Amino acid sequence: MGLLQGVHEIGERVGLRLLSFGHAGDGNVHVNLMKDDLPDDLWQECLTEAQRELYHLALSLGGTITGEHGIGATRRGYLAEAIGPEAVAIMRTIKDAIDPLGIMNPQKVFA
Repeated sequence: MGLLQGVHEIGERVGLRLLSFGHAGDGNVHVNLMKDDLPDDLWQECLTEAQRELYHLALSLGGTITGEHGIGATRRGYLAEAIGPEAVAIMRTIKDAIDPLGIMNPQKVFA
């Protein structure tokens, strides 16, 4: 299964409309999860499930969960799965060394 086919299957299974676009030259695909008229509680449930499945799909295909915009708060819970716990520990050590007060982008990657 390819990424776009998988994305659409996830949308159907979870019950969300997904819009995909990207950059053919470098392989970046952006997937927008659409709330439409879902009630907030159902939206949060569907959003969490769709994100988890989308990130696992991308990683299973040899891709990554972020390309252009950094890991950020949305994907930080999946960082260890994407790059391994050892790499996360090294990143944390570097962050702590250059930002001992935790004032540079607080809570964006390391909660």
